[in-house]
Amino acid sequence: MPLQAQGEFVLVREELESALELSGQPVKRGTMAHRHIVYMMLSDAAAQCRDVAALSQYTSSLEELAVRDGHQPYLAVAHRSWGVAHRLKGTYDEAEARLNQALALFQERQARWQIGRTLLECAELALARSEKSTARDYFSRALTEFESLKATPFVERTQAALQALD
Repeated sequence: MPLQAQGEFVLVREELESALELSGQPVKRGTMAHRHIVYMMLSDAAAQCRDVAALSQYTSSLEELAVRDGHQPYLAVAHRSWGVAHRLKGTYDEAEARLNQALALFQERQARWQIGRTLLECAELALARSEKSTARDYFSRALTEFESLKATPFVERTQAALQALD
């Protein structure tokens, strides 16, 4: 269920990659994004676009920085991104392990939006494995999370995915 067009990803990628070249602090207003934020955004966008090459490129850097800094939310995004990459490559056991790691980290933090997004990826994995009832369960759980947040576009997409299973 890709959420962005490839053309949009190219634009996002160009802007974010140029940010990696900027020198850091100080800036006149606010703060400059740290490398892990940029890699998180690139990795997450690549996952949404289902771009395996970009996933490998950016998720490695994201995971390395998240582990180094003990940043669990970014590590969870890295796990989810690897889960998507493994699913796309057909290595389903590795995909399941990574998605479960992401889900556990997001659940520890009660990050409902991220839980919902990860449950969608778990549903996609179940569909790839031809496990329709498991996919339905994951989609239903994701729908509950999105409805609680009133995340209308994701509610609608998840409802459509559930209807497509019938």
